[in-house]
Amino acid sequence: MAKRRLTQQQKNRIQAIQQKRRDRLDNQAETCLGKDETENPPLEGRVIIRHGATLGIESADGQLFQCLTRQHIGHPVCGDRVIWHRTGDEGGVVTALQSRSSVLSRPDYSGRDKPLAANLTQLVVVVAPKPEPSGYLLDQYLVTAEIIRVKALIAINKIDLLQTSQAETFFHSLAHYQAIGYDIARISAKQEHGLDELIERLRDETSILVGQSGVGKSSLINALLPQHDVETGRLSESTGFGRHTTSTATLYRLPQGGELIDSPGVRSFRLTDLSRQELEQGFPEFRPFIGQCRFHNCTHQHEPACAIRRAVEAGKISPVRLENFLRLSLTMSGKVD
Repeated sequence: MAKRRLTQQQKNRIQAIQQKRRDRLDNQAETCLGKDETENPPLEGRVIIRHGATLGIESADGQLFQCLTRQHIGHPVCGDRVIWHRTGDEGGVVTALQSRSSVLSRPDYSGRDKPLAANLTQLVVVVAPKPEPSGYLLDQYLVTAEIIRVKALIAINKIDLLQTSQAETFFHSLAHYQAIGYDIARISAKQEHGLDELIERLRDETSILVGQSGVGKSSLINALLPQHDVETGRLSESTGFGRHTTSTATLYRLPQGGELIDSPGVRSFRLTDLSRQELEQGFPEFRPFIGQCRFHNCTHQHEPACAIRRAVEAGKISPVRLENFLRLSLTMSGKVD
């Protein structure tokens, strides 16, 4: 499928519309805050909810406030730690972002990176027997985890759909990921099988579930958060965002420990633009062989004395992973999707 390409005129129009929206929001924030910030001392907080341009900020004492944000500070997302000022009993304005340990982003239609979640420590890639896993998409998620330097866990959901005769073949198709060093959890959200193992992997982590549509991410969230509807209602009542919206990203605290971010942005996830060297670093099994090719600009396709291809022939790198690397490399150069 060809990648959608926008003309420069379309990109300029999108950017102009976005700038108008940012200006309007900034004017609202300035009006709420007022000219004298000394009347509203700076406070530390955490972004728990993002609904459009409005944020749900949790204060140091656990209260929730509906906040606007100043334009120039960037794009606050769930998980961000921020500086904010109260403007009333239940409202406020975010005036600064604190430093991030990590940020998950994807390109918007103008090609610029759009943050989805911040200060993550773990990416949980959910796959299932149906729909059949896309190794190409799975590798994009894993590359992203490597690039932003967070843990990656592959969660195989819906294992109850596998007949005994199918299970061995299915698990074998993902075995090379374990050989690389990625952890794999086998679970069934429907039957609550394997949830204890997953809960343990989520403990003390700030995680986000990613994966193609239909793999059961929502079912997993409901299984991990037994009081999900109650918690959603509490957060909605506190912030006034409403309960049923597909545009709200939310950070939940798991009962057994850890945090889980549910963001609609990951449903249309795409890899950000990377150089070939950055992409190579996203494949950890490549690293021992990087720099050993005869040519410094080796593409690992047909060049003689390619260390990566030799590693594939020696069984040290999966041929499927090299195939996906080459496809991603072409995508980054704009030749294919």
